Amino acid sequence: MNLMEIYYGVLKDYSEADAEQAYSANAKYAVEFGDGDVKDAMKRRLALRGKKLNLSYADALGYSVSLRLKVKFLTGDEAFEDLENVEYVK
Repeated sequence: MNLMEIYYGVLKDYSEADAEQAYSANAKYAVEFGDGDVKDAMKRRLALRGKKLNLSYADALGYSVSLRLKVKFLTGDEAFEDLENVEYVK
């Protein structure tokens, strides 16, 4: 899901060749996710909406998977700035 966002963002701002390069460079970091990750992500997304944080489905899933894998979730989305296990970059 996050690879889609990378590809789209680079394609939108640069070129198809750049998007292909960015996708290829990041594809090796892709991890599989399952039903439990999807369900956990949607529960977290709903809980955070109650705190006025509106996460995309892809970001909610990426965040949940990062928690399961015990790795930092790298994002530039301000909604994540104060959450645990997040490396926020502007």
